[in-house]
Amino acid sequence: MWLSFKFPIIKFTHSSKFKFKFASTAALAHFNVSHTNFSESEDSSSSSSSSYCSSNNITKDNIKEESFHIVKSLQNDPSLAFSLFTQLKQQQFVGFPENISTYAAIIRIFCYWGLNRRLDSVFHDLIALSKQHPSFEIHDLFELLVDDGGVNGGNHNYMLRAIDVYLKACVVLKMFDKAIDFLFRTRRHGVVPNILTCNFLINRMVESGKVDMALAIYRQLKRLGLCPNHYTYGIVIKAFCKKCELKEAAYVFKEMEKAGVRPHSYCYTAYIEGLCKNMRSDLGYEVLQACRRENVPVDLYAYIVVIRGFCSEMKLDEAERVYLDMEKKGLVCQVDVYSPLIYGYCKSHNLLKALALHEAMLSRGIKTNCVIVSYLLQCLVEMGLTMEVVELFKELKESGMFLDGVAYNIVFSALCKLEKVDDAVDMVEDMKAKRMVLDIKHYTTLINGYFLRGKLVDAFAMFKEMKEKGLKPDIVTYNVIAAGLSRNGQAHDAIDLLDYMETQGVKPNSITHKMIIEGLCSAGKVVEAEAYFNSLEDRSIEVYSAMVNGYCEANLVGKSYELFLNLSNQGDISKEGSCFKLLDKLCMAGDIHKAIMLLDTMLALNVEPSKIMYSKVIAAMCHDGKLEYARSLFDFFIKKGFMPDVITYTIMINTYCRMNYLKEAHELFEDMKRKGIKPDVITYTVLLDGNLKANLRRHFLSPSGKRTGDVSSLWMEMQKMEITPDVVSYTVLIDGQIRAANFQDAISLFDEMVDRGLQPDTVTYSAMISGFCIRGHMEKAHTLLKEMSSKGMTPGSDLILAFKRGIVKARKVQFRKRFELPFVPSLKYIVHGKFLRKLQSKLNQVKTNANVFLQVID
Repeated sequence: MWLSFKFPIIKFTHSSKFKFKFASTAALAHFNVSHTNFSESEDSSSSSSSSYCSSNNITKDNIKEESFHIVKSLQNDPSLAFSLFTQLKQQQFVGFPENISTYAAIIRIFCYWGLNRRLDSVFHDLIALSKQHPSFEIHDLFELLVDDGGVNGGNHNYMLRAIDVYLKACVVLKMFDKAIDFLFRTRRHGVVPNILTCNFLINRMVESGKVDMALAIYRQLKRLGLCPNHYTYGIVIKAFCKKCELKEAAYVFKEMEKAGVRPHSYCYTAYIEGLCKNMRSDLGYEVLQACRRENVPVDLYAYIVVIRGFCSEMKLDEAERVYLDMEKKGLVCQVDVYSPLIYGYCKSHNLLKALALHEAMLSRGIKTNCVIVSYLLQCLVEMGLTMEVVELFKELKESGMFLDGVAYNIVFSALCKLEKVDDAVDMVEDMKAKRMVLDIKHYTTLINGYFLRGKLVDAFAMFKEMKEKGLKPDIVTYNVIAAGLSRNGQAHDAIDLLDYMETQGVKPNSITHKMIIEGLCSAGKVVEAEAYFNSLEDRSIEVYSAMVNGYCEANLVGKSYELFLNLSNQGDISKEGSCFKLLDKLCMAGDIHKAIMLLDTMLALNVEPSKIMYSKVIAAMCHDGKLEYARSLFDFFIKKGFMPDVITYTIMINTYCRMNYLKEAHELFEDMKRKGIKPDVITYTVLLDGNLKANLRRHFLSPSGKRTGDVSSLWMEMQKMEITPDVVSYTVLIDGQIRAANFQDAISLFDEMVDRGLQPDTVTYSAMISGFCIRGHMEKAHTLLKEMSSKGMTPGSDLILAFKRGIVKARKVQFRKRFELPFVPSLKYIVHGKFLRKLQSKLNQVKTNANVFLQVID
C-alpha cells in the first residue's frame, strides 16, 4: 500500500525573533493594505513606500530583507498575503533569486490553505524566472520548505501538495525531464508524490508520444514503493497499445490480478481502444461483448471506439452491427456514434446510407455539426455531384445552421468546378459578414478556380488581395499558380515563378515540378514538358511519376510505359497513382501483355498493387477474351490475400458464359457464395443469359431435348435471396423464350414485368415486337411499336427491318392463300379441253404477276 509520511504542522506566529516586527506593521499600514482594496496606482505606491522609507530611514534593501517576515506573518489571511506578495513583486521589493525565502513563505501559506490554483500560478512564475536565472535551482526552494518544517515532526500534507502542484506545472509545460529529475530528487527526502500526480505525469508522457520514457518511469516508481491504482494500469495498457505490443497490454490484467487491483472500466476501454487503433477492431468488439456478458461496467465510449475502429478499417457492416447492438441494449446514441459511421459511408461513396443515418440522427433530436456536414459535402464532390454540393450547402445555410470555413471551402471548390467562380467570390462577402476569417485555403481555392476558367488576371488579383491581407502564400498556393500558368499555355511564366518563389523564401518542391509537367502535357505541350523534365537535375519519384502521368494525359501510352520501364530498371518505381493511370490506359488500349508486365514489375519491386489494379487487369483480359490469363491472375489475386468483390466475380462469370464454359461459370458462382460474397441482380442476369443460350444451343443440336431447369432454379433462387429482378433480367428471359419458340411464356413474362411496375426499355420492346413479327402478328407488333414511340423510344434499324420483313411475310401469306386455292372443275367442263387450256393459261399469267409482285416488295 501507499506509504504515509508525516510532516510537522508549521505554525506561523508573530514571534519576537522577527527583526522588524514593528516596522512590518507600520509598513502594512503605510502601504494602505486592506482586504477589500489592495491595488493602487504604481505612482502612489511608489510615493507611499518612498515616504515611509525616508521617514523611518529604511532602504529598499531593508524591505527586501523584511519581505519574508511580512508575508510569513499573514498565515491566517492568505488573500492579503497574496495581494501583498504581488505588490512587493511589482515594486521589486522581492528580489530573485536571492530572496527565494519570500516565495517559500507564500508557498507554505497556499499549501496550508489548499489554494492549488494560486500555488500553480506561483510555480509557473518561478519556472519562468528560473529560465532568466540559470543559477537558480528549484530544489533550493524545496530545501527551504523541508528545513523549515522537517519531515519527521508532524503533518507533511503541505509539502506533498507543493510537490504535486510543481510537478503538474512542469508536465503542463511539457518539461518532462525537469519533472522526472525533481521527482527522483525528492525521493531522497523520503517523499513520493501522490499517485494521482504520478498518473498525470505518465499519462501526459504517453499522450506526447514519449511512451518508452513513460513505461520506464512507471517501472522505476513501482520499485520505489508506488502502489498503482486502476487508472495507472489503464495508462500502462494504453502505452503498450501505442507501441503495438498487444500481448504486453493483455498481460497488464494479470499483473493487476496479482496486485489485488480490480480492473476498472477505464482499463477495459483503454485495451479496447488500443486493439481498435491497431486495426483489430474485431478483437476489440469481442472484449466489449465479453465485458457485457460478465457485467463489467463499460461506458458508451467503449462502443464509440469500436465503431470508430471498424469505420477506419472500412468494415462498415460490422460498425453498423455495433450501432444496432447499442440500440438493442438501450444505450443512448450521441453525435460521436453517428459521426464515424457517416464518415465511413461517405468515404465509400455510399451517399444514400450516409444521408439515411444523418436523417435518423436528426429525427432523434441529435444536432448535426459542421464536421458531419463537411463529410457529406466532400462525398458529393468526390462523386462528381458538384451542383448538389451547392444545393445542400444553400439548404443548410437557410436552415440557420452554422457552417465553418471548411464547409465554405468545399463549396468554393464545387463552384469553381462549375465555372461559377464569381458566385464563390460573392460568398466571400457572406463569410466576412459573419466575421469569418478567410485563410490561405480559401484564397488558394479561388485562385485555382480562376485559373480553371482561364481568368489569369482575376487569379493574380486574388493572389494580390491575399498578400495585402497579411497572408503569406505557402507552397500549395504557388503550386496552384504554377499548374494554372502551365495549363493556360504560360509555360515560361510558370518557370519564372520558380525564381520569384525563391525570393519569397519558398523553395519549389517536387509537387511544383509535377504541376508544371502535368500542366504542360494537359495543354498538349508535351515537347515543352519533356524539355522541362530533362532540365531538372534532381528528378525525384514524384517528378518521374508526373511525366508518366503527362504522357498518359497526352495519350502517348507507349512513351509512358517506356519511361516506367526505365525507372524500374534503376530499381525504383513511379507513384501508385501513376501506375494505376498507366495500367488503365494499357487496358483501354487492349495491350494486356504490357499491363501484365507492369504488374509483374511492381511485384518484383515489392510494390503491392491495389485491389482495384488487379480487378482492372482481370476485366481487360476478360474483355479481350484472354480467359486463361484472367483466371490465373484471379487465382493469384486470391493467394495474395485480396478477396475479389461481386463485380470481379461477375466479370469472370460473364466471360465464362460468353465463351460457353457454363460449368466453370457455375463453379465460380458457387465459390463466390461460399466465401460470403452475395451475388447481385447483375450476377444472376449473366447466369440466366448464359443458361438460356446454352439451352438454345442444345435444342438446335438435339431438337427433341429442351432444358430450362437451370433457368428456373436460378429464377427461384433470386426470389429466395430477395433479389428483385430488374428490366434487364426480364428482357434476358423474354428474349430467351422467344428464341426457344416459347412465345407464350415470353408474353407472360412481359405482362408480369409490367404488373411489377417495371417499364420495358428499348431492348425489351424490340424483342417482343420481333417475336410478333416472326409469327406474323403484325397488329400486336404495331400496337407495341406505337406504345414504344409514345414513350420517346426510337426503334433501331434492326427493329425497323424486322418490322418490314414481318409485313412482307404477312402479305405473302395472304396473297398465297388467295391465289393458291385448290381448283376442282366440274365433270361437264372436263370434256371441253379448249376451256381447260384457256383456264390454265389464265392461272399461269396470274402466278407470274404474283411472283413479280413478291420480288418487288421483297
